[in-house]
Amino acid sequence: MAYAYMFKYIIVGDSFVGKSSILLSFTDKRFDSHKGPTIGIEFGIRTVLVAGQPVKLQIWDTAGQERYQSITRSYYRGVIGALLVYDISRRDTFTHLTKWLEDMRKHVGSNTEIMLVGNKSDLARREVAFEEGERFANENGLIFLETSAKVADHVDEAFLRIAHEIHGKIQKGVYDLTTCQMHGIQLGTPELMIVDGVSSACQC
Repeated sequence: MAYAYMFKYIIVGDSFVGKSSILLSFTDKRFDSHKGPTIGIEFGIRTVLVAGQPVKLQIWDTAGQERYQSITRSYYRGVIGALLVYDISRRDTFTHLTKWLEDMRKHVGSNTEIMLVGNKSDLARREVAFEEGERFANENGLIFLETSAKVADHVDEAFLRIAHEIHGKIQKGVYDLTTCQMHGIQLGTPELMIVDGVSSACQC
């Protein structure tokens, strides 16, 4: 399928917070209760409509185990969107967010859109209140959403809200589309790329 832009995303967070399940729910519309921990890196892709334009989302799902951190960091470079995920039923995954965010911001660009995601909202047992996640997001300039990969609640919205934020910045001229050097954004079919109502093609 032709696309106007391709955005590169990354999903990070502790092990077993549901990062792979979120990706699988978004790309394949299914939930795998037997899914084991990610070993290294996994990958998914889906094309969505953003403001009437087809946008391909290239999504990298990273391992949460500490021994894979060097691999994860190498995938931080060149991303324009990120999901920072914790499990609402495990407070330790929430307390580790500061470390994840500090590490991420050392490697991603200043214009990378980061969404904080509290996953497993379908569970009755909760250790992290919605208000706590919202407060952390507000204090750190993040978008915030709670999701459930198991029942596909707000999963699409998480990816699409980031895409709309990025697309909005493209329309405002935040990214230089003439150099083709934008980190995390790849230009697609020229006739599909519209900026401020005008078709924009890459000149490289």
